[in-house]
Amino acid sequence: MAETLERNPHAAVRPEWLALRTEAIFEPELKIVDPHHHLWDRQDNPYLFHDLLADMTSGHNVVSTVFVQCRSMLRADGPPELAPLGEVEFVTGIAAMSASGLYGSSRACAAIVAGADLQLGDRVTPVLELMAHSAGGRLRGVRNPVVWHASPDVQSSTAAPPRQGLLADAAFRRGVIQLGVQGLSLDVWAYHTQLSEVYDLAKVNPNVTVIIDHFGGPVGVGPHAADMTDMFKQWRAGIALVASLPNTVIKMGGAGMPVFGIRFDHAPTPPTSEQLAIAWRAYFETCVELFGVDRCMFESNFPVDKGMFSYQVLWNGFKRLAKDYSATEKTAMFSATAERVYRLG
Repeated sequence: MAETLERNPHAAVRPEWLALRTEAIFEPELKIVDPHHHLWDRQDNPYLFHDLLADMTSGHNVVSTVFVQCRSMLRADGPPELAPLGEVEFVTGIAAMSASGLYGSSRACAAIVAGADLQLGDRVTPVLELMAHSAGGRLRGVRNPVVWHASPDVQSSTAAPPRQGLLADAAFRRGVIQLGVQGLSLDVWAYHTQLSEVYDLAKVNPNVTVIIDHFGGPVGVGPHAADMTDMFKQWRAGIALVASLPNTVIKMGGAGMPVFGIRFDHAPTPPTSEQLAIAWRAYFETCVELFGVDRCMFESNFPVDKGMFSYQVLWNGFKRLAKDYSATEKTAMFSATAERVYRLG
């Protein structure tokens, strides 16, 4: 039975609408590691191995991917702290299918970012050890839901948002310390209004690589929609603060979520890659300026962003953004940063 969807703030995936836009692949030989995607069996939007594989092999040279926590296939039985172990077991099976070579040379889910509950504090250690064992050597990090905003008009999760201030919670921070002990990274999906909290957490955990998801969460809806210029200034200040710490890395993508305030899905036809590049250039250039290419990586955030554009057009858009950079700089943003951060062979 497909997983029940609690609520869906994402744009609906419409295959017939996406099919209205196709493009020739730019720089088809450029090596890509997709460091952020999900897999799930949700009633309104299933996205399983063959769906991912179809996107990976749609023209771009995607050599491997990283699965990121999304509360998929949680265990229905047993202790609640072990429920996220079900997701790791599920994704490990997908990774094994891909690693068999039966589906081509690309390696899906070569690394796994799991959902161990960091609010367990020190008690998260045995959970991490079980996950590492179940992942068959693929466990690289953890992500917990921390995205929060005071306005009810700001939503980006299919579940109820966590409580305010979780990044500063004492038990949560003890859990992050255990990530450092285990040699694991921390992925963080937070809004731009939370970036000072992300900074504080990363600063007190210098031995933990903190990976900022989705451009650092610029919010273009709710109270921020009226003045996007002011929002951008707030976002830039927060990103500059986070980037000042050497243990932080940023993923550039995720802007296909409605919370960013750019509704490509409202148009009669899907956007071109040029439109994507124009819409995201200021965010991209700011990230590269502040983090440097060796701490930047492009991400798909599929299938969440698939309601706005296809995988083909998305990576064409990223290639347009990077077209004036050197071959070495492109390699960093499209594959090398992800390979280093997630320790891909």
